[in-house]
Amino acid sequence: MLLNGVVNTQECLEKMTAAFETAELFFGHGTDNAWDEACWLLETLARRHALPSLQLDTRLPPALVTEVARLATQRIETRKPLAYLLHEAWFCGLPFYVDERVLVPRSPFAELIDTRFETLIKTAPRRILDLCAGGGCIGIACALAFPEAEVVLADLSPDALAVARINVDKHGLGQRVQLVESDLFAAVTGKFDLIVSNPPYVSAEEYAGLPAEYLREPQLGLLTGNEGLEIPLRILQQAADFMTEAGLLLLETGATWPLLDAARPDLPFLWLDFAYGGEGICALTARDLRA
Repeated sequence: MLLNGVVNTQECLEKMTAAFETAELFFGHGTDNAWDEACWLLETLARRHALPSLQLDTRLPPALVTEVARLATQRIETRKPLAYLLHEAWFCGLPFYVDERVLVPRSPFAELIDTRFETLIKTAPRRILDLCAGGGCIGIACALAFPEAEVVLADLSPDALAVARINVDKHGLGQRVQLVESDLFAAVTGKFDLIVSNPPYVSAEEYAGLPAEYLREPQLGLLTGNEGLEIPLRILQQAADFMTEAGLLLLETGATWPLLDAARPDLPFLWLDFAYGGEGICALTARDLRA
């Protein structure tokens, strides 16, 4: 067993870290190094075993060590993101259920939501649309940040929306958050003060070079045509029809953002900076898009 002889927290973390580094795992679904990944795994399972806060010299129950070893071995052998093995990811300080039907949340949108979009919006939005919502983490975090707002989560994938339903119920938002199966705006109705979208924006060339961990995620949530621009361009073409006069669109395109910027020189993109990492979210007003 991977953790044979392990007695305490420090031994467990050191052995897992060494195993993860030897296996040359790729990190990027909640952590960026082997030690933090090991801490995440151990702390999550310790919480589920109702253990108090762990110290490095905390003696670990054998049943916990066995379960940690099992999931650590799966992480190495399958290259699945740890969030899928735990069925849990964190976004904006909130826990979300995740599985292979949705992407693991990791968007810099979290930083914007934490500040309630300060400097970008003057009044709290009454209607918010999370377009290409996946498991719903962005829209649900917005619903909690703006407790008076009505929120719509729209996605093409019924599988993704099934996960989003779990998360809506998990956070007790069934009265304010609506789920809509829709190819972008096709089945969406009404106008919104705020549209947030983290759509597919990965090109076929980029997708072919992704680490194995990313290939475990649903291709539908990552890949789009025209060098990663097909879906973002469709959103820009259609969004104004679903925005109030003072409406704002926030669109994430990651590292594809220079291509999008060049593809629509007529639009006054405001590309946002992030203190905690990330790139490629632009802000456009309804007036920008209609002009």
